[in-house]
Amino acid sequence: MKGLSASTCLGALGLTLLMGLGQPAMAQASSTPAVDPGISPCDDFFLHACGPWIKENPIPADRARWGTFDALQQSNQNLLHAILEKAAAGTEPGTAKIGAFYAACMDEAAVDKAGLAPVKPLLDRIAALKDKKQVAGLVAVLHDAGVNALFSFGPQQSFARAEDTIAAFDQGGLGLPDRDLYLKDDERSVTLRAAYEKHVAAIFTLAGDDAATAARKAAAVMAFERKLATGTMPKVERRDTSRLDNPTTLKDFAAGHAGVDWAAYVRTVGAPAFTEMNVNDPGFFTNLDKTVADSDLGDIRTYFTWQALRRSSPWLSKPFVEENFAFYGKTLSGAQELRPRWKRCTDAADNALGEDLGRHYVESAFGPEHKKRMLVMLDDLRAAYAQEIRDLDWMGPETKAKALEKLDAMAQKIGYPDQWRDYTALTVARDALLGNLFRSAAFENAYQNAKIGKKVDKNEWYMTPPTVNAYYDPSQNNINFPAGILQPPFFDFKADDGLNYGAIGAVIGHEMTHGFDDQGRAFDAHGNLKDWWTEADATRFNEKAQCLVDQYGAYTVAGDTPLNGKLTLGENTADNGGLRLALAALRNRLGGQNALSARGADGLSAEQKLFYGWAGVWCSSARPEAERLRAQTDPHSAARYRVNGTVANMPEFAKAFNCKPDDAMVRGAKACKVW
Repeated sequence: MKGLSASTCLGALGLTLLMGLGQPAMAQASSTPAVDPGISPCDDFFLHACGPWIKENPIPADRARWGTFDALQQSNQNLLHAILEKAAAGTEPGTAKIGAFYAACMDEAAVDKAGLAPVKPLLDRIAALKDKKQVAGLVAVLHDAGVNALFSFGPQQSFARAEDTIAAFDQGGLGLPDRDLYLKDDERSVTLRAAYEKHVAAIFTLAGDDAATAARKAAAVMAFERKLATGTMPKVERRDTSRLDNPTTLKDFAAGHAGVDWAAYVRTVGAPAFTEMNVNDPGFFTNLDKTVADSDLGDIRTYFTWQALRRSSPWLSKPFVEENFAFYGKTLSGAQELRPRWKRCTDAADNALGEDLGRHYVESAFGPEHKKRMLVMLDDLRAAYAQEIRDLDWMGPETKAKALEKLDAMAQKIGYPDQWRDYTALTVARDALLGNLFRSAAFENAYQNAKIGKKVDKNEWYMTPPTVNAYYDPSQNNINFPAGILQPPFFDFKADDGLNYGAIGAVIGHEMTHGFDDQGRAFDAHGNLKDWWTEADATRFNEKAQCLVDQYGAYTVAGDTPLNGKLTLGENTADNGGLRLALAALRNRLGGQNALSARGADGLSAEQKLFYGWAGVWCSSARPEAERLRAQTDPHSAARYRVNGTVANMPEFAKAFNCKPDDAMVRGAKACKVW
């Protein structure tokens, strides 16, 4: 864990407030994008630009979604796979640790033979729980093994002093991906709860219980987690960062929440001594006190046992792996087949030893020319944003000065860390897959907790180098672009400027805009949670943002599932602002509107290519189960609306493609614009 304030855009990346692309992708490599001439760009730009790609690239059986993003990610994974295969064979210098990890993961016969034995010591610790006073120490042990039990703990940048790292507690402990799935009584939630309870029972049966006992335990798990869910803050409420800013001391926190021995937890988990801390969700811990007090000790043991088995199941013998996939892969997301083992093991190596593996990836895939070209585009986008701020008609001079100060202070990181992490202290064995995973979790836990009480290291990365993504960190006011996304055809030196600015250029603009979306704008130039807006300007911002809430909240996926305009507001703001900034930067780069609009030999203008580059980022399709789940849990809109919703707000798009005022891709007077 890196921090504990909130997580947007990138899913659960530790528990920090990061804002990124979610699932960015590749732009079309060709200078002339393949399009569907049977669909007018003015009627449905997504299907016009992406229809041929989607038709030629059906969703693989082992995937819940498939897009150009996933294709680039797969290309990067192929390279990682080759590195790991050589490392496991012992043919490459300096790769012993990643080689041993991968070899242990790939030895499926040894894993099957071991059965439940690798997790038995952890299960025995849980079985030995005889008193609720021992809960704190046991949770610390579980957290060190990477088990999601009861709550979360780790380092967090101080909201008031961004240069300092403090301790923080946050909500956690659920097995379903959203608290509403426990609490709502709509047909889908009821069905998923029943499927989840059945899955829990199946895992207990595999662990040795008879059917009746397993069913009783599954019901106890569901009841316990539902109690936790009642106190869990909804995702939309967590977008208001002021709700997460609840500074206190460990002494006061412990005095107010007697359900868990917090001092014992901190001591056992190995955190350095601290006084100052934050509680991101005070209501959760009030509810946790009651949940622990009201629950039978046997039910608490059952819950801990389930969470330990849930953490371990993907890496135990084949029956556990298949049952885990049946629920989390198929039922929740719609994937039809389990991903090949080498892909799962490659991902596991990236998660456990990301920078050790990543430095070998960088040697093969990232050169100085990538960074040089990125710096040019970053300068272009920064200049375009500064001009946009100066030209705003809804923001007063006082707030503009602060916004320009923040933009000027926004740092940028490209490719990979200046200094690689040292994994010397992590023990990796070639014959102990689950042991390696437990030890890597404890290693990461110790690494993160050691930050408490220290100054923030702004050179640290929170994504590994091969990651196909990017992010903005409001607490550090920096934008970050891993080497994994800076690859052809996503970032292609041979492609037109129009395509590159529409793809990676819009990505840059997207991340910059996160500094000024509904969450990012709450932080100042130094990363402190501080209101630097005049009251009038804040009111005008919220009015403009509400337009996006209404627009995207009216879209549906999988036939009848609405998007959540409030949950997706930050990403929609960044999408719309990012593409506008990319267009302005391209116009400046080419020397003005005439050059931007001029048709080339292929019949397309640079402006049109920019919009095609943007669409190419999101070409994808998803299974209905995945669409419904993401509509409930993902702060990003569905791909189709990231394309259509954005271009429909831009009169420049309508002009570039000669759209009529009543065309679907023209919102006209209803168009939304924040940045």
